[in-house]
Amino acid sequence: MARNLSGYHRALDLFEGLVAGVPRDGWDAPSPCEGWTARDVAGHVTGGQFLIMALAAGRPVPGIGGDPARFVPGDVLMSWCAARKECAAALTEDALTRPIPFGGLGELPLADCLEAYILEPLVHAWDLAQATAQPSRLDPDLVHHAFATAQVVAPHLRTTGHLSPPQHPPKGADEQSRLLAFLGRTPHS
Repeated sequence: MARNLSGYHRALDLFEGLVAGVPRDGWDAPSPCEGWTARDVAGHVTGGQFLIMALAAGRPVPGIGGDPARFVPGDVLMSWCAARKECAAALTEDALTRPIPFGGLGELPLADCLEAYILEPLVHAWDLAQATAQPSRLDPDLVHHAFATAQVVAPHLRTTGHLSPPQHPPKGADEQSRLLAFLGRTPHS
């Protein structure tokens, strides 16, 4: 693939490492996402790989919010890895140049959308880490990039009910804590 999607791949690698670190009996743990377990969080991000495949092929996108655990039946890591591999194969040069609707910004090439998509696996990596008592320090460069994206997409996500109201970050909070608070999470600085 000729395009540089390194941030996107680094965010997926981070998420995958956390999926791999969940103990076998940890998938039913509640997550910071109201009503979702660790399995639901993993399913939502795995479902995102199916969404990206659909966008790459010009097909209708699947809903990934309702019953997200359906994307990770059985072995969660195996389901994630299979979806990720299939998605990577779908990201051909033609697919990456395909125009994709992007919120209120109109259409952008899929490659540009994927660089903005870093926000999704990154914040859900934190959610998964919180749910399963794993270290939750995120890559600072990805956090910086994701925070810029969040400021663009948050108003639309809040009006559609897909994002909680912002929280107040702790005084002197680092950028990761400010990002999490902006996304409605309660960071632990």
